[in-house]
Amino acid sequence: MTYQHILIPVDGSKVSEFAFQKGIDIAMRNGAKVTVTHIVDIRTYANVSVDYGSISEHADRFTETMLNGYAQIARESGVQDVSTRIGHGSARQVITKEIEPESQCDLIVCGSNGMNAIERFVMGSVSEAIVRYAKCDVLVVRSETVPDNFKVAEFTEAFQREYNSN
Repeated sequence: MTYQHILIPVDGSKVSEFAFQKGIDIAMRNGAKVTVTHIVDIRTYANVSVDYGSISEHADRFTETMLNGYAQIARESGVQDVSTRIGHGSARQVITKEIEPESQCDLIVCGSNGMNAIERFVMGSVSEAIVRYAKCDVLVVRSETVPDNFKVAEFTEAFQREYNSN
């Protein structure tokens, strides 16, 4: 069996980017299409001060930059068919109830934990919800497997700075 379409949710965390790299490796071995997604949860950006546009537009611009960076890495790695998708709302809901069914993916590769510690504490992790509700195979990359010397891309560092400044 080979995978045809791999969905990779990213959130700007180190484990998320490491999971992205693993997803790209799987895509290359399978000749699979890749969709990279990030879910903008406007509650995360409640304290953002912007000089132009809405908070949502500002968050979308940062997200688009990050996703385009991942798409470029995937293409440079040899993945032929790469798309990006920005979702809005709770990642736990949007990934499994909207993006997964609409993309018709047959594998989701995600990190075990990401940047939203409050949501993880209150409602459980996003990866837990993906494993529970996804209709396709799920590979959860454990944070413990990320090498100490793993360096995130420059666009991820910029995303982390923006996220942490809020």
